[in-house]
Amino acid sequence: MAEFDRSQIQTMLSGLACRCPRCGKGKLFQGFLTLKPSCDACGLDYAFIDAGDGPAVFVVLFAGFVVVTCALVVEFKYAPPFWVHAVLWGPLILVTTLWPLRALKGLLIALQFWNKAAEGRLERKAGDGSP
Repeated sequence: MAEFDRSQIQTMLSGLACRCPRCGKGKLFQGFLTLKPSCDACGLDYAFIDAGDGPAVFVVLFAGFVVVTCALVVEFKYAPPFWVHAVLWGPLILVTTLWPLRALKGLLIALQFWNKAAEGRLERKAGDGSP
C-alpha cells in the first residue's frame, strides 16, 4: 500500500474536490450527495463512510450567520420593504447552503478516512463477568 501514502493535506484536498480519500483519483459521488459504492480507480469500498448530519450542520451554521448578518445590515441601513428581503436573501440562502454542502461532505469523509474513524465497538475481556 505504499502507493497510497498521502499526507493529511492531500487527503483533505481530495475530499474537498469530491475525490477518493485514498487515491485522490476516483469520484466520491454518483449524484449530488449520493456516494458511489466504491472507488473506480483504487477499489476502496466506501461502506465505512458515515458523514451523518455533520456537513449539513456546519453549512447551516455558516449560512445562517452570513444571511442573518447581511439581512440585519440591509434592514437597519436601508429599511427596504419585505419583498426586497425575499428577493435578496432567497438566492443567497440557496448559494450559501447548496454550494459548499457537497465539498464539505467530501472533506468530512476524507477526515473520517484519514483518522480511521469507525463505529464504536465494545471489547469484552475474558473473565470480566460480562455475557
